[in-house]
Amino acid sequence: MKGMARNPSLTVGTAIVAMLLLVAALGPLAARSDPTAINLAESLARPGIGHPFGCDALGRDVFARVMYGARLSLGVSLSVVALSLVVGSLVGAIAGLAGGWIDETIMRAVDIVLAFPGILLAIALAAILGPGIVDLIVALSAMGWTTYARLVRGELLSLRERDYVQAAHVLGASPSRVVIRHLLPAVAGPMAVQATFGVGGIVAAEAALSFLGLGAMPPTPSWGNMLDAGRAFMLVAPYLTMAPGIAIGVTILGFNLLGDGLAQLAGTRS
Repeated sequence: MKGMARNPSLTVGTAIVAMLLLVAALGPLAARSDPTAINLAESLARPGIGHPFGCDALGRDVFARVMYGARLSLGVSLSVVALSLVVGSLVGAIAGLAGGWIDETIMRAVDIVLAFPGILLAIALAAILGPGIVDLIVALSAMGWTTYARLVRGELLSLRERDYVQAAHVLGASPSRVVIRHLLPAVAGPMAVQATFGVGGIVAAEAALSFLGLGAMPPTPSWGNMLDAGRAFMLVAPYLTMAPGIAIGVTILGFNLLGDGLAQLAGTRS
């Protein structure tokens, strides 16, 4: 508790992320309206008691759609980060521990992927695979694993020369035991920080692809396709874009603050 009091980024970031996860898990229960139910009689209804965020052009409750959109955006983002972390960690560990031509080959492949702007690579893959949640996760993971691969490789190259690792080898510890008992715990901290920052970036990327029609397709509620649908009514119903826009901004802010707080915490303990 004292550490959190001295680390406002960690405190605020944890609170925001906890709130977002609660909304994603329980928010749909609080949304009394069906997010896909069309009611043309309430088309573009302004925010009020019955509809806190108003209604869109088809009379669908924006509040309900934002709540359901939180589940989709966070679900996709956490899935992408988890998949990228597993793949990147495995590739980086192989490169860092094997060394030689294996390391060189793997890192040149990583450099080739990094040569392409991440979001453009994701757009290209999403266009090839087609719209859909699973294809969206695959497209976004293709641009995220390289960061974890480089991070794990760099950490392992440094750690494997440490005295305690060399001592473990001398005492007869198997390579797998050295990795599990000594190397992975040391890499866990930097990986957790990177993964936290990564969630915020993926939330923005998912919204961008859905905005372009390459992610979740209507009527499935997504913050990105809500922005796309609401931009035609920005002059008469600005709340259609404000609600999902604020949701995206708060989510990115929360995970970035949490990542910054974790980085500060790791720095004070090192």
